[in-house]
Amino acid sequence: MQLVVARIGRAHGIKGEVTVEVRTDEPELRLGPGAVLATEPAAVGPLTIETGRVHSGRLLLRFEGVRDRTAAEALRNTLLIADVDPEQMPEEPDEYYDHQLMDLDVVLADGTEIGRITEISHLPSQDLFIVERADGSEVMIPFVEEIVTGIDLEEQRAVIDPPPGLIDDSEAEVASSRDAEAETRAAEEEN
Repeated sequence: MQLVVARIGRAHGIKGEVTVEVRTDEPELRLGPGAVLATEPAAVGPLTIETGRVHSGRLLLRFEGVRDRTAAEALRNTLLIADVDPEQMPEEPDEYYDHQLMDLDVVLADGTEIGRITEISHLPSQDLFIVERADGSEVMIPFVEEIVTGIDLEEQRAVIDPPPGLIDDSEAEVASSRDAEAETRAAEEEN
């Protein structure tokens, strides 16, 4: 199975290094020196990583045969693709690869079906499941343990315990500071 593990950004310096937008939880495994990666567009690759380093919080890579800024800039926006064994599991027991979570049925603890995971969005603060409902609408479910209470790969389902309003807008609880202030004043007046 092939997975996108990074996207090449702009050139860095004059010796052929590029910035990389990492799209894997295991960059040390997938983006280490010697790794040979397929590319999209395919005509650019395959690319072999020669060196890698972190500079100011960004991963910088240099590929074999890329020796100057012009060659590095020509790689901009190229996707790096790694071959991954579909049976391989992440090292941590509560971690999953995106391909393992795609198409899982999303259900409540009582078995009520919510929909199916069609996309996973990786945001800086958390990941989101994009879930398609039977009526074709979509709902976003934060992939945090307080909401996603279980993943069962054998049963092909994700069990969720959503807060009010996450799945059904009619259950939403509107809280505002004015309501709290009014309740506080009413309680004070009673005393």
